[in-house]
Amino acid sequence: MSFVDTACEAWGTLPDWIEALARECDRTSQNKAAKRLERSASLVSAVLRRRYTGDMAAVEDIVRGALMSTTADCPVLGDLPLDICRRWRSRAREFSNVNSQYVTMYRACNRCPRHTEDQA
Repeated sequence: MSFVDTACEAWGTLPDWIEALARECDRTSQNKAAKRLERSASLVSAVLRRRYTGDMAAVEDIVRGALMSTTADCPVLGDLPLDICRRWRSRAREFSNVNSQYVTMYRACNRCPRHTEDQA
């Protein structure tokens, strides 16, 4: 049984990002797809089987950015993959003055409408 079949069983009509994730697993492997997303294989399995209880919107952003080349228009960095945008938004939850880019991104992300949607 393919990963696409497994996802279809669980989801019915597949959202485009679930289909992209399942196809990537079929093309490479579940472990390789998970590494590409910088997540665990168990997370990928739970998402494909519609059993993931965490932040599904975060997983969607990561899949869209890493596998589907979806970008976000960042006022500081310009067009960047959605998964990288998600990573910066996650870092912006707490202030860190590690370097000037972290400070700049903290300020920019906390003013960004995309970041405030995450907080809702």
